[in-house]
Amino acid sequence: MRLRHGLATLAIASPLALAGWLWLTMLSPFTYDRPEHLAPIQEGPHRVFVYGTLTHAPIRWLVYGRAGDPEPAVLEGFRRTGLDLAPAPSAQVEGLLLRVDAEELSRLDRYERLGLRYERVRIDLRDGREAWVYRRLPEAAEPGSG
Repeated sequence: MRLRHGLATLAIASPLALAGWLWLTMLSPFTYDRPEHLAPIQEGPHRVFVYGTLTHAPIRWLVYGRAGDPEPAVLEGFRRTGLDLAPAPSAQVEGLLLRVDAEELSRLDRYERLGLRYERVRIDLRDGREAWVYRRLPEAAEPGSG
């Protein structure tokens, strides 16, 4: 009986602990201060090309509060390299195009740790639309740097 109670407690506590750690490290406003050198986010709609975890609706819902209505999109001239994109003239990356407002973009910036792990740059998609994309900062891409 004692073992069963312990296993039940572990089965409940482990996912809660993991969820708490993920929230604290990736979503919490308490563990991210937007670097002062970054330009303020402009009001209005923004387009963001995503190619990793943010292609999953539950992650988008957790990060900025809704799954949205993303569209398939292709970025030409790049290939995925782990958590980043690398220039590759004959390659392409398939992903999603998100439409977000300024507050949602701020939440995406927090999730990506803009200015600490990633930079947000403008890119042109295959269809000619311009969008933001998150690219690893050089010092964040080096092994052992965080």
